[in-house]
Amino acid sequence: MKDRVSIDLKDGVADVRLIRAEKMNALDPAMFEGLIEAGRTLAEMKGLRAVVLSGEGRAFCAGLDMAAFASMGKDGVPGVRDLVSRTHGLANRPQWAAWLWRELPVPTIAAVHGVAFGGGLQIALGCDLRYARPDSRFSVMEIKWGLVPDVAGTQLMRHLAREDIVRELTYTGRVFTGEEALGYGLVTRVLADPRAAALETAREIAGKSPDAVRAAKRLLNLAVATDARSGLIAESEEQQKLIGSPNQVEAIMANLQKRSANFRDP
Repeated sequence: MKDRVSIDLKDGVADVRLIRAEKMNALDPAMFEGLIEAGRTLAEMKGLRAVVLSGEGRAFCAGLDMAAFASMGKDGVPGVRDLVSRTHGLANRPQWAAWLWRELPVPTIAAVHGVAFGGGLQIALGCDLRYARPDSRFSVMEIKWGLVPDVAGTQLMRHLAREDIVRELTYTGRVFTGEEALGYGLVTRVLADPRAAALETAREIAGKSPDAVRAAKRLLNLAVATDARSGLIAESEEQQKLIGSPNQVEAIMANLQKRSANFRDP
């Protein structure tokens, strides 16, 4: 992980950065492994309340490294020869690099500048929120190489953009801007400095009850994958556990006393 991804935790916010700047943070086997290792580290991190994911240098992530692309199908390239086997729960290794941001118990925000192409876009889509520069560029680029989006992209895009938009972007591979992505629903906000804004939002989230935030993420993850009856039951179950709990009482007292809350970590 040390050569591809860095993590800095401060006041409950993990500032996670792709640090392969000389290659525009392109995805090679080491970057995939670095992302997965970062996910494992974050999942076990004490005091974690929110995560911001960004890229150093000129881009968020330029997609698949062309040297890795040239090696596809050769022996010794992890996760390439057998993509069908599930190595990480419901996902294979490349898919997990994007899906893990959804599975982390705390909110995750991708801050995009420069480009987010192919797998880079799909990793950003795995986060709860996406902040981007208006001039950042995106592409579902796999069709250019005779491939399909397979870093969880089809499952992530379908909950964010209209079906016809997803199909057009996937069939053509055309490049679109942050402003266009906002209109499509693939980006949450466009800002001059998305990383600074993402860190500010993450700090705001970190100041809320971590029990309630985690419960909200569980419910919202479930909402896109279940029927209404199951979702409504889950709401009631989560709420019943929260009412009267120490952090919920602290949230009430802090508001009544007009002070900052002092929440316990889950």
